[in-house]
Amino acid sequence: MEIKNNELLRQFEYQTEEGMLSVEYSLQERKIFLTKLKGFETSVQEQASDFLKAVLSFAEDNRLRVVPTHPKIVSFFRKNPVYKELLPPGIRI
Repeated sequence: MEIKNNELLRQFEYQTEEGMLSVEYSLQERKIFLTKLKGFETSVQEQASDFLKAVLSFAEDNRLRVVPTHPKIVSFFRKNPVYKELLPPGIRI
């Protein structure tokens, strides 16, 4: 899966047949705050899950801690406990 890091708009983007999926983020020190989701309808749920996995892989490769602030991203962390190691100390989901 090829995701694009649009640094100007501060979002990760992925183009699908139905449209574009994007996650807005904010970088502060060694943390990335995932703040907003766009284009995540039920018809692209499996692609959205793969897209979030690719975004978290990017964060892991760059040694960033992930702070999910959007409810859908928080529920993704609850469904996939393997990614809880990316959370900064003191944040429990």
